[in-house]
Amino acid sequence: MEDTLKSDQLERVRTGAGFIAALDQSGGSTPGALEKYGIGRDQYSGDAEMFLKMHEMRSRIIASPSFSGTDIIGAILFRDTMEREILGIPTVDYLWQKNIVTFLKIDEGLADEADGVQLMKTITALDEQLAAANAKGAFGTKMRSVVKLANAAGIRSIAEQQYEVGAIILDAGIVPILEPEVDIHSPEKAQAEELLKADLLDLLPGYGDRKVMIKVSLPSVDNFYAELIAHPNVLRVVALSGGYDRDTANDMLSR
Repeated sequence: MEDTLKSDQLERVRTGAGFIAALDQSGGSTPGALEKYGIGRDQYSGDAEMFLKMHEMRSRIIASPSFSGTDIIGAILFRDTMEREILGIPTVDYLWQKNIVTFLKIDEGLADEADGVQLMKTITALDEQLAAANAKGAFGTKMRSVVKLANAAGIRSIAEQQYEVGAIILDAGIVPILEPEVDIHSPEKAQAEELLKADLLDLLPGYGDRKVMIKVSLPSVDNFYAELIAHPNVLRVVALSGGYDRDTANDMLSR
C-alpha cells in the first residue's frame, strides 16, 4: 500500500501541471504573515497561541475549494502544520485527498554570507525530521540556500552542501527539493547561474539511479535549465520567482 502511494505521488509530481504552494513560514516570519492576514500581535500570547492562529489560517486556505489539485501539485509545509490536522484529518492525508503532494521544510535558515553565498545552517535534527516526515507520509523535503555573487568556490560549496544533504534525504526514502536560489538582485546573476548549473550537472550523477527535484530562480537566459529538466537524476525542475513581480515572473516562465 505504501509503495503504491509513493508511486502515485511520484507520478503526480513527474507529470502534474500546476504550482507548488509555499505554506512554510516558521517562527520568525509568522507574526508578519498573520498581520497580513488581519491577525495582529495583540490577538495571541506566546508561540503556542501564535502557531495555533497560523494553523487556523492555513487550514482555511487549504480547506478552500479553490485550493485544489486542479492548479496545485504540491505544498511545502512547516513541521508544525504537517503534524496537525485539518477538519479532523491529518494534514498530509487531507492534502493528498485533494491530489496535492506534501513537502516538509527542513532547513533551519541561512548562515552568514561568505564567498558570495549563504549556506544553510547545520540542520541539527535532520534524522529526527526525516523520521517525522516518514511517519506522517510526506513525499519530500525542501531546503534553501542563496547565491549572491558569481564566486566559484562559494557556489561549489552551495552545490555540494545541497547534494550531500540530498543524499541523506534519499537514504530515508524521501525525495528532496534542492533549492540553491540565485539572488535576482545579484549584479552577477547570469554568471552565477552558469557556475551553479555546471556544478549541479557535475554532482547529480553521484545519485546513481535516484531522482531529486531542483528549485531554481527564473534564469537570465531563456531555456537555460533545459539540461537539468532532461537530466535522468532530476524528477522535476521547480521555478522560483525569487521576488520578481507576477507579470515579470509569468513572462520569464513562459519563455
